[in-house]
Amino acid sequence: MASSVYTKTGDAGTTGLYTGERVPKSSLRVEAYGTIDELQAFLGLARSYAENPRVATELYDIERNLWTLMADIASLNAAPVITEQHVKHLEKVIDRFDEKLEPLSNFVIPGEKQSSAYLHVARTITRRAERDLWRVLDAGESVHESNLKYLNRLSDLCFIMCRVEEEIGAE
Repeated sequence: MASSVYTKTGDAGTTGLYTGERVPKSSLRVEAYGTIDELQAFLGLARSYAENPRVATELYDIERNLWTLMADIASLNAAPVITEQHVKHLEKVIDRFDEKLEPLSNFVIPGEKQSSAYLHVARTITRRAERDLWRVLDAGESVHESNLKYLNRLSDLCFIMCRVEEEIGAE
């Protein structure tokens, strides 16, 4: 017998966290990892249109890390898996891409290329996810500092990758 996609456990408006606790589907924590889920899907769309193979490779790695970030947020009283090391990695990627770009002299208007436009949308979803996670913290719940930093650096990286797609393209 095949397993079913539906479990019916959420029919009463609750969902299970990774660590087993049940919380309302409307909780700020669920909202935060739901936004990251949306981000992951949108990064997949951006990756499918990426012209630069290095951008596509980084996007794939980020998508994989976002599963772990969602698990971190959906886990209470557990050590983070997304750590300062992941944040440092994003910083290195930003620096590596940025050194190939001309200094920015004006605002960037999204839409020069489809690939960069998708990355601009991903950047804004990342910013929303970061704000969502700050609301969890502001509500008095625990949030890993490394998770907040990761989202902050990821939005910066999305911006840099937009510029790589527009200025460098496929190389």
